[in-house]
Amino acid sequence: MHSNPQQAYLDGNHHMAAGDFAAAEDCFLQALVLEPMHGAARANLGYLKEQQGALVEAEFHYLQAITLMPGHAQLYQNLGVLLLKAKRFDDSEAAARMALELAPESTAAWNQLGVLLACVKREQEAEQCYRRALALDPEHARTRFNLAYVLLRQGRFEEGLPLLEARWQFDSLAHTFACPRWDGEPLPGKSVMIVLEAGQGDMIHFCRYAVQLKARGASRVAVICHAPLKRLFATLEGVDRVYALGDPVPDEHLDYWTHPMRLAATLGISLSGMPAAMPYLAAEPELVRLWADRLPPQGLRVGLAWKGNPDFENDADRSLPSLETLAPLAAAGTVHFVSLQKGRGEDEAQNPPEGMSLYAAGPQLRDFADTAAVIANLDLVISVDTAVAHLAGAMGKPCWLLLPDYRCDWRWLTARGDTPWYPAMRLFRQSAAGDWAPVIDAVGRELALLRGD
Repeated sequence: MHSNPQQAYLDGNHHMAAGDFAAAEDCFLQALVLEPMHGAARANLGYLKEQQGALVEAEFHYLQAITLMPGHAQLYQNLGVLLLKAKRFDDSEAAARMALELAPESTAAWNQLGVLLACVKREQEAEQCYRRALALDPEHARTRFNLAYVLLRQGRFEEGLPLLEARWQFDSLAHTFACPRWDGEPLPGKSVMIVLEAGQGDMIHFCRYAVQLKARGASRVAVICHAPLKRLFATLEGVDRVYALGDPVPDEHLDYWTHPMRLAATLGISLSGMPAAMPYLAAEPELVRLWADRLPPQGLRVGLAWKGNPDFENDADRSLPSLETLAPLAAAGTVHFVSLQKGRGEDEAQNPPEGMSLYAAGPQLRDFADTAAVIANLDLVISVDTAVAHLAGAMGKPCWLLLPDYRCDWRWLTARGDTPWYPAMRLFRQSAAGDWAPVIDAVGRELALLRGD
């Protein structure tokens, strides 16, 4: 037990920094028992609760701290972030603007207001906020990245793609290469290593540019990817060697390394001038034949993927609540559905909605090479915004992509039903956040038309 409130507060900070939230909370509460007006302890208790996902408790502590320290701009900014997480947009905006009233020269506060405005699609205002923040601090990494998001959604690739570079200042994945990063230098006779992106879908999407490196004269192009992508990426044009994360990489000369998401900007790719070479990934013929014997031999075969990685920041909005959300598709006539779901949600395929003919392929899928072989045998893939959709697109397979209204990814642009990234893909967008029913109804109607019903 502490007898000094300030020491209890400092010890709480130490425990919180070390990730021991239980000990930190105990210290902050002790500080408040000893000194009920200790605003910093109250504020940090709010932050701790926010990190634990206890948003209601966090809000209570932030409001108490604001009462004790009404002129503290950072508290209003923290409250605004919290309220945005809770999707209380008006309250979040009020808190963000109060933070700016108290600290009008705060780069972080202008950035935070921009984030809120971008989330509610007030993109012109968001852009103004980001540019105001960058006028104060031109190198502020998160603001540069957030501005990229707004610009890219509008198709302003020339300015937006280079700004994505800021991501690596605060979200860099480790690499072990002593050679320089490739920034557009001449490549004849040079070797390049494409390193890991966080998402498997990102890897599928952007490693298409390996062939462009070869076209510029690179003598050797290698890729480090997630283990489930290794066999699939053996079919990637322009790649000489594929390593899974954790594989030993031979100690040989490398001239450059790069993240795949940087390649579009470094190569000078424009929205109107994207490489048209499709498809750029393929399934192994032997696996295609294997799956041809497992799937229904006749009728329309449609793959389904309804959930993505739960660790993705916007997964609650981009993933469907359950397979049951797709139940109306069973009314689209005689369609043989195939579950491409792997991991979370995979078990739902064992008990499909009433009337839905569904083959549960998930338990037999070892990696994305298997998934590609299944997709090669399908007529269509219907998927949420996850790696399965990117794989179908990269294979040139018709894919209907189900997109959320809230914080839809920048690469799908705005108000389009198609995408220049994948010519065989159609986009079905929510018109209101969280409302999937009209989207599934539209897909059902199109599915019936596809069958000629």
